[in-house]
Amino acid sequence: MTVPQQTVVLPERGWRIDKRKALALALLFWLGFAAIAVAVQTGNTQAIDRFGLMFWRGADGIVPRGPEKLLEMVRDVTALGGVLLRNLFALGAVIALLFLRLRREAALFAATVVAGWLVNSGIKQLVGRARPEIVPHLTEAGGASFPSGHSFNSAVVYIAMALAFATLSSRQSVRLTLIGVAMIASMAIAWSRVWLGVHWPSDAMAGWLGGAAWAFTAAALLQRPAARAADAAYSK
Repeated sequence: MTVPQQTVVLPERGWRIDKRKALALALLFWLGFAAIAVAVQTGNTQAIDRFGLMFWRGADGIVPRGPEKLLEMVRDVTALGGVLLRNLFALGAVIALLFLRLRREAALFAATVVAGWLVNSGIKQLVGRARPEIVPHLTEAGGASFPSGHSFNSAVVYIAMALAFATLSSRQSVRLTLIGVAMIASMAIAWSRVWLGVHWPSDAMAGWLGGAAWAFTAAALLQRPAARAADAAYSK
């Protein structure tokens, strides 16, 4: 029996984010990040940080509220922002974009993720905040606390991924859904870090704001360099 050949039709670019809108969103997020960073450096977040960290705990102030299955669920959520899964998703996205012949989007996404990791690492070194020790850490965590690396890098990866794949649709509702889901998912990862006791609330909030800010900053400023790099690599 002969199986008829099938032709795969690759989608075309339908949209690219407006640079002015991207920069406006980035500025809004950067301002929020800066406000929290200043408050942390001046010691003005201590009360709300302690309240936010203890809010999830029971009467003893140690064990989080809810059944044991909830703890496993929160660990699963936080794993989405961990080095292994986050980078696997990022690598898979690059491969998929290249398969779809969206070379410029693949280059922009890769540059956004790598540069975002460098930005977060640099800020961590500058601030050097210690992790909370008033509750047990319910998952492994190391390094400086501000900003949360899970929160920052997951916001970068998932929002930048949504922006990249949004180019496949000319429908605004589809694009907004992709970007909205990415933002909500990365917010959940940020929240999980506080629930697990490894970050202060201000670490998680600043991490998410900084990551979202970088994703939109890169979408605006790295479009042309990424396009030139992709075109140069393809022409060789």
